[in-house]
Amino acid sequence: MRKLIMLTVAGVLCSAVSVLAAPRAEKVTIEGKGLCAKCALKETKSCQNVVIVTKDDKETKYYMTPNALAKKHHSADGFCQATKDDPIKVKVTGEVEEKDGKMTITASKIEKE
Repeated sequence: MRKLIMLTVAGVLCSAVSVLAAPRAEKVTIEGKGLCAKCALKETKSCQNVVIVTKDDKETKYYMTPNALAKKHHSADGFCQATKDDPIKVKVTGEVEEKDGKMTITASKIEKE
């Protein structure tokens, strides 16, 4: 019984350390061209909002995590109808992190400009 308690305590401590050491997402506001990753960019099998930010002649694509807010704005703001030649202009606030070599943003606010 004593060994079981010690193992449980060790497991809890290891879990707490890993949670504290995990990289935290950074909350930022980005402005750029809004497009659909499936329809306009032909990069995914299902629709997903993408914001392309251009800074110093370099483009960075931010793929939106498909949460309720992103899904609501997908059709309402015209992400799905936008084209490379006629993108929508958007301002997105949310938490940015890199996943699988791609920049992702979990939107907490989306504004069409």
